[in-house]
Amino acid sequence: MSHSTQQPQYGQPPVPAQPIRNGLGTAALVLGIIGTLSGLIPLFFWLAGILGLIALILGLSGRGRVKRGEAGNKGVTTTGAVLGLVALILSVVGAVLTFKAVDDAVDEINKATSGSSASKEPAAGKGKDDKGGASDKGEDKGDKGKGLEAGDGAIYDDDLKITVSEPKPYTPDEFASGHTKGNKAYSVTIVIENGGKEKFDATLLTADATAGEDGVTAEEIFDGKVGSGFTGNVLPGKKATVQFAFDAPADAKTLTVEVSPSFDYNASQWELKL
Repeated sequence: MSHSTQQPQYGQPPVPAQPIRNGLGTAALVLGIIGTLSGLIPLFFWLAGILGLIALILGLSGRGRVKRGEAGNKGVTTTGAVLGLVALILSVVGAVLTFKAVDDAVDEINKATSGSSASKEPAAGKGKDDKGGASDKGEDKGDKGKGLEAGDGAIYDDDLKITVSEPKPYTPDEFASGHTKGNKAYSVTIVIENGGKEKFDATLLTADATAGEDGVTAEEIFDGKVGSGFTGNVLPGKKATVQFAFDAPADAKTLTVEVSPSFDYNASQWELKL
């Protein structure tokens, strides 16, 4: 008697379900929100651009997972991708606004630091035509690169006028500083006329000088009569006058006096004959 051996039959094990991976979509949404909020502040355009680009990439990748059935947050991934694109657009707009604001600020700083420029007003009897008007032979605003002469006025944009007189021999007192034995001393009178509408702080005015063809420094002389400079304010419609003295080599034929009314004014130069 024969017996057949039958093997027991087992069913196929069930295929495990594919895990749902929603991380990309969630990350895209978070980064998209932060990037969009950053883009609303023009100064943070760089942050909005970086986060927006990452959010857009993650959102598109998340949508790919959704199509393959690996993720189930289609709405989240789509929103994240859209917000990433919005953040990128805002970053471009913010960059344009920021660079324009910086450019405007630089222009304003350049205007402020370049200083107010002066035009030339010839001394009485100079630079006039037969009818009493200003001559067009280099005595108007176009006469640039040439020093002013004794008695000429430098008029600034705010109607501040600086005038330097012709030099006169000066004898320093025995306690003077800045004078070298063997040199000659010369004094000039500097006048400030405030034709503007605001008071002018005269204490900020500085005057320097060079002498001769070599342009050696002409030291300012300080004694009991000169060297104190201007003090106080010059009110609108008023003027102030102060005498300065400079030490020059004995053989110097010219004295160049440079006057700077203040740090926000361009300096003006007078070429004076000794």
